[in-house]
Amino acid sequence: MTQPLRLGVLAWQVARIGTIEDYAAHLDTLVAQGAADADLLLMPEYACMEVASALVGAPDPSAELEAVCAQSDVLLEIMRGAAMRHSVWLMPGTLPRPEAEGVRNRAPLIAPDGRVMFQDKHVMTRFENESWGVRAGNPPGVFETPWGLIGTAVCYDSEFPMLTRRQIEAGAWLILVPTCTDSLHGFNRVRISAQARALENQCFVAVAPTVGDAPWLATLDENHGCAGVYGPVDRGFPADGIMAEGRLDQGGWVFVTLNPETLDAVRENGAVRNCRDWPAQVPAARPLPVEA
Repeated sequence: MTQPLRLGVLAWQVARIGTIEDYAAHLDTLVAQGAADADLLLMPEYACMEVASALVGAPDPSAELEAVCAQSDVLLEIMRGAAMRHSVWLMPGTLPRPEAEGVRNRAPLIAPDGRVMFQDKHVMTRFENESWGVRAGNPPGVFETPWGLIGTAVCYDSEFPMLTRRQIEAGAWLILVPTCTDSLHGFNRVRISAQARALENQCFVAVAPTVGDAPWLATLDENHGCAGVYGPVDRGFPADGIMAEGRLDQGGWVFVTLNPETLDAVRENGAVRNCRDWPAQVPAARPLPVEA
């Protein structure tokens, strides 16, 4: 029997940071708040980029990425320290990591004992690809946790059903979506995709965004979204599938208790069986013949 999970999902209000120590203090405060009411915490994609204001003299996207990459190991240790100090499972957002093949956008999941596992972003946005040169990372995998297998779809990855589907087929019941979007169009693409993935796979999907304006940064200058957790749209769940959701563009935690056994029940006895009925193969579309 898999135990229920108390999940905390953060809308990260971007702050002006003067030193790396300021970032560490900001992160620690947020983790302390979340760990008081949750077992696992999800933070947004690129939240750590706020530290760039302490490293770069003026807003410049390339200089900010280069500076944060140079401090990537230091930032990871800060993240590990926060998870261990507060005895919580922590996905502190994503961290740009310089690798032999180039920079990758990596989402660490940190256990309370400091163990680190990574899920890379697999599909790059135009900005990441054309302006930053961030490269696609490893394919979708699953994390082993005390609550069973959990997957991660970093922001844009959530918009591609086949990526999440591979994680569901591997046994994931919860998909974590750290995201960073600078427009309501971008955020709604992620939110709608998260709801669709939850419906299609009869699973839970959690979204954590950056929020607020930060004109002192080029990479996090404008941020929109709300923290939310979405589930199946079927009996036993809210009629709209929204398990919990914060207010748009307002920072703070959203908490929810998720029981994976409720997914087993709806997949077997729901009004529909989206997860089971997923077609193994779909032939190419062709013009349909006229029959009358």
